[in-house]
Amino acid sequence: MAGKKPELQLYNSMTKEKEVFKPIVEGKVGMYICGVTSYDLSHIGHARAYVAFDVLYRYLTYLGYDVSYVRNFTDVDDKIIRRANEVGEDPIALSGRFCQEFLNDMADLQCLLPTNQPRVTDHMEQIKDMISKIISNGCAYPVDGDVYFSVDSFPNYGRLSGRKLEDNRAGERVAVDTRKKNPADFALWKSAKPGEPQWDSPWGPGRPGWHIECSAMSAHYLTHAFDIHGGGMDLIFPHHENEIAQSCAACSESKVNYWIHNGFVTANDEKMSKSVGNFFTIREVTKLYHPLALRHFLLGTHYRSPVNYSISQIEIASEAVFYIYQTLKDCEDALSAFREDAGLNNPKVRVSPAAQECISKLHNDFETKLADDLHTPTILNSSLQEAFKYINTSKKQQKLQQLSTVKSLIDLEIEIKQVLSTLGLLSSLTYAEVLEQLKDKALRRAELTEEDILQSIEERTLARKNKEFSRSDQIRSDLAAKGIALMDVGNSTIWRPCVPAQPESAQADTKNVPPAEKGQSAKPTDK
Repeated sequence: MAGKKPELQLYNSMTKEKEVFKPIVEGKVGMYICGVTSYDLSHIGHARAYVAFDVLYRYLTYLGYDVSYVRNFTDVDDKIIRRANEVGEDPIALSGRFCQEFLNDMADLQCLLPTNQPRVTDHMEQIKDMISKIISNGCAYPVDGDVYFSVDSFPNYGRLSGRKLEDNRAGERVAVDTRKKNPADFALWKSAKPGEPQWDSPWGPGRPGWHIECSAMSAHYLTHAFDIHGGGMDLIFPHHENEIAQSCAACSESKVNYWIHNGFVTANDEKMSKSVGNFFTIREVTKLYHPLALRHFLLGTHYRSPVNYSISQIEIASEAVFYIYQTLKDCEDALSAFREDAGLNNPKVRVSPAAQECISKLHNDFETKLADDLHTPTILNSSLQEAFKYINTSKKQQKLQQLSTVKSLIDLEIEIKQVLSTLGLLSSLTYAEVLEQLKDKALRRAELTEEDILQSIEERTLARKNKEFSRSDQIRSDLAAKGIALMDVGNSTIWRPCVPAQPESAQADTKNVPPAEKGQSAKPTDK
């Protein structure tokens, strides 16, 4: 739909308020998002960050901006070296392997590829050049092959995090070094240790500190002044605080206009931790649940708010995705006989007033909610649901053969697909293929096969025929408890995934089906 798009407002962590987004160069956006340290499979905290910024990337593109999106890989780091030593693998080879695993996870989650994905090991010259500039500007000092940034040289240190210099911890990843002028000084370059990857430099062989890489690579790809820098809230201090200091020390014109940070992920209301046993990799979740279910779950909470991961919540998200694709497939099937009708091109055939109202509301809600600091939950839980309800109501009406109704559904489907595409929830696969994938995941969770369910359906049919209603209800109840809903449609029985029900509450098919599907002649019980 044509028309003026609303102004995008983003919460700026630097100013602590929402601001109207105005790019440095009209029509263009430079965005740098801190990437992963590639030493292990990525977890759902990573998924939370990169899904959020993927939506921002998609929406900026939807608004017509030419976006240069940069997301780095930290492919040399203490953690990488430690893990490589544990498994007896070359550190660079290990990090390269997990970079690819990360990309596989991002593809599963339908995160678009950034414009550039620089790796630290490919940008040593840019990093060393920046360190040299910082030293020449009097803001860093070499000590025995190491180079430290002097936080005392940067009076505005702490302005992003709001921390006073005297309150800052000396370091996040390293112990206090007595050679530092100030305990809060941080490493720009680390001297080589035996057996570690190393590169020659003016200060001796070694490798970069953690923070300098992002300053150097963002400046290389986006210049010293660009629009958006983002990452998780855990990066505000020390990583992004240190980035600001060293970038400004290297170039007085350095500036990021909008600092954006996503909230944390907890698991079962506790901080994720391997020691607690509630730490989940993306791969562990997507083994049992469709990646779109994980994405939907993450978008169901505003990106700056904390989100709590639990089985019950991912089950609800999985069912929501099934409902989306089942509704779209039903719409596709209902329209298949009419899409080529020449009468649709007749200017007298118009979208019905009710459909136009539904389309306009979805479009306006989509744009205004995303423009309001990417407020995805309202779109998923309200606006889209109203559109799906309209589809389910319309496709059951006898007047579907009227071209006005056909055109209405076609136009509504187009708008829904635009919304889902911008949210990253529209698969390149067919609706039927996504539904089959969702059913396959449900079978895996239930530890059942398709044959097992068909056999249960036959047993239930026989029990009903013999008026053994307690037995037939028990079959349905047992399957519902495993996340499999049986539905009687006409003279046949079909199955679909559902949120696992408690046995005593699983007797009604309609309790496990979204409201729009309750009209499919489903019998509450077999009695």
